[in-house]
Amino acid sequence: MDSTVYQCYVKILKKELLPALGCTEPIALAYGAAKAREVLGTFPEKAEALCSGNIIKNVKSVKVPNSDGMKGVNAAVVLGIVGGNPDKKLEVLESVSDKDRGKARELLATDFCTCILKEGVANLFAEIKVTAGSDCAIVRIEETHTNITYIERNGQTIYENPAAFEKEAADKSLLNTKDIVTFANEVDLDEIRDVLQRQIDYNYAIAKEGLNNDWGSGIGKTILETEGSAVKWKAIAYAAAGSDARMSGCSLPVVINSGSGNQGMCCSLPVIVYAKETHKTEEELLRALCVSNLTAQNQKRYIGGLSAFCGVTCAAASAAAAITYLCGGTIEQIEETITNTLANIGGMICDGAKASCAAKIASALQSAFLGHTMAMKGASFLEGDGLVMPDAEDTIKAFGYVGKVGMKQTDIEVLNIMIGNRQV
Repeated sequence: MDSTVYQCYVKILKKELLPALGCTEPIALAYGAAKAREVLGTFPEKAEALCSGNIIKNVKSVKVPNSDGMKGVNAAVVLGIVGGNPDKKLEVLESVSDKDRGKARELLATDFCTCILKEGVANLFAEIKVTAGSDCAIVRIEETHTNITYIERNGQTIYENPAAFEKEAADKSLLNTKDIVTFANEVDLDEIRDVLQRQIDYNYAIAKEGLNNDWGSGIGKTILETEGSAVKWKAIAYAAAGSDARMSGCSLPVVINSGSGNQGMCCSLPVIVYAKETHKTEEELLRALCVSNLTAQNQKRYIGGLSAFCGVTCAAASAAAAITYLCGGTIEQIEETITNTLANIGGMICDGAKASCAAKIASALQSAFLGHTMAMKGASFLEGDGLVMPDAEDTIKAFGYVGKVGMKQTDIEVLNIMIGNRQV
């Protein structure tokens, strides 16, 4: 394949498949807060978090990792200040101690931290301001969870780079299903083996944790208990169980996709479990993970990181595409798998990160397995069936447009209901 496209795909996998400890929105706040304290140079007396609606929505109900059950914006900010290590970025709360958690609870019982909704900014936006006496530090994060675009201390700008994200990003406009499959077939696995193996190890470990212990609503365990251990249900159960644990504050890290742990687990765990259960080789699994991860990136590039469009829809379609690949499906059947899944479940709303994300993963993957089965039988939804376009790439674009533009007002209304600004 074209060398430019090849190297771009390698770069995307290396930059996007990152380890993260806990739900990435509270982690972004904790990271910004830990960095702000570092810039301030002393422990602050007050903290203020200016957040986009999507940040508030995704932090409101999810447990902050390594917090022993704390929830919300203030908890994430305070724990980042008290015990966060900004050098660890998405694993900023890894070293939080019992003493740190105790100190955080004391501060949360006071007016130490304030959260303010910031309108007219990027969907992913957080600005943390900390003060101590006459000293003040501000850290701003935009577009991605660790993308610091502005740092200020005592009124002096010490770092400003609003284009940092764009400069470092790989060119995702080169993504398309045909080239993704070609890349999966031809890539030198030694170039990406460590990245994909980390995804297998981390995500499988948290899925096992979710199945073996009581986390969240126990969606994964419920599926195994009621549906049995057929490969389809086992694949769905493992993905849901990973979310059960992660959304409930489990301290195990996961490897994310599109900035999301739930999406990272949803697009990888079904493929990992399916490959294990059907006795595929390590090489076959790694190549299939190339398909799932890059297909997820291809879909989410049209929607963006945060929106009212639940991202596990895209991740589930990607997992099913990779399973079709594992089953020897043609490029056309892989494309049909994606189309069938989006035509069925596309548009499921995101109402924040919380325990029911595991159930949404399960629902999306059931639709994805149906889409896979249809494609392997030569059945696909046709152009004109709702948002189904003449080919898979245009169908992906259509659903992406709905997610980014069409559901913008939906996003606002969901947030208003969640924070009590809208009576229903």
